[in-house]
Amino acid sequence: MEPVTDLDVGPKDVHDLEVAETIEDWTGAIGPGLGPVEDAEAINVAPNWKLVWWRFRKHKLALFSGVVVIVIATVAIFPGFFATMDPHGSRSTMSFVPLQRLRFFHDGTFEPFVYGVTGARNPETLRMEWVTDEEVIIPVSFFVEGFEYKVLGFITTNIHLLGTAEGPTEENPFFLLGSDRLGRDQWSRLMYGTQVSLSIGLIAVMVSVFLGVLMGGISGYLGGVADLIIQRLIELLQSLPAIPIWMALTAALPRDWSVEKTYFAITLILALIGWTTLAREVRGRFLVLREEDFVVAAKLSGANQRRIIFRHMVPTFSSHIIAAATLAVPVMIISETFLSFLGLGLRPPAISWGVLLQEAQNLQSIALAPWLLLPGVAVIITVLALNILGDGLRDAADPYSH
Repeated sequence: MEPVTDLDVGPKDVHDLEVAETIEDWTGAIGPGLGPVEDAEAINVAPNWKLVWWRFRKHKLALFSGVVVIVIATVAIFPGFFATMDPHGSRSTMSFVPLQRLRFFHDGTFEPFVYGVTGARNPETLRMEWVTDEEVIIPVSFFVEGFEYKVLGFITTNIHLLGTAEGPTEENPFFLLGSDRLGRDQWSRLMYGTQVSLSIGLIAVMVSVFLGVLMGGISGYLGGVADLIIQRLIELLQSLPAIPIWMALTAALPRDWSVEKTYFAITLILALIGWTTLAREVRGRFLVLREEDFVVAAKLSGANQRRIIFRHMVPTFSSHIIAAATLAVPVMIISETFLSFLGLGLRPPAISWGVLLQEAQNLQSIALAPWLLLPGVAVIITVLALNILGDGLRDAADPYSH
């Protein structure tokens, strides 16, 4: 740092130079035109969420991951809009149709299209074999009408982002990510699978965060017998091997349960096993905070324990809870995918990433239709984005650390 010879504000002493060096970490966080002293004052009076945002937006990779997560969440909220056809619709004559890559320019003009494919049944294996036919141009339009679906569960519509004018036919198939052995569109099934897998992860994390904050808060704030019982319970749960327990609990679910019952059962199982780590962290924070002056002042003012915990103590480390929850979501998603892949989680007709990957259990199917592994790519991208986002939030949760 070059020596400062003239400052516009404040006395020119060593203290101001130290403040200026400290504020260098926050360059761009405060509006332009403020001096180091004004910047320091703005930081000192800023609420915690604003300090976290200023630190977080400097993490470019975390910001990009946040955008990716927003896109994935949008797909999860409106899967029918992004789907091109009914995800449950099977077409026996269109099994294992290869990917039809979407192209946007034709003869130098913006005309989205895909090349057609022609198929013939192999007389020896009796399998349909498909070949891309670049002589056949299938126009693709935006915001087209198709199968009916419900937005947010109650608004019925038939508008889709992409589609063809006449819909997919045997002569003009339209499968962006190919089809499976029953001729079902992989793209549409991936859109609906995103909704199920992501919602299971989010709901399970919400339940586990609630349990973690509640049990950890009681343990750290009350101490004594309550702390002893809760900590022994946590140690018991953490000593159990997670994978065998998941498999045992999910295998115990009745096979004749509906998709909805199985969905909520899987979510509850994942949540009941995943709250222990956060509970330990919350307990440690409570052990420190319960002796702080503001907690003692709240007790002297007559505040009850529930108000002290949830009104005064929990908000002081809410940023850490958010970061921990963000890092826990990918763990839940992978757990659901793992269980469904093994056939112990969600089962057809439910659609999730794990259910889709069941089609890739057969090596022969993978060799003939490698696009069946694409749901695994979606899992990887989502987990990486959530992990990087969680790391960025965790680093930003302590704005005074640097």
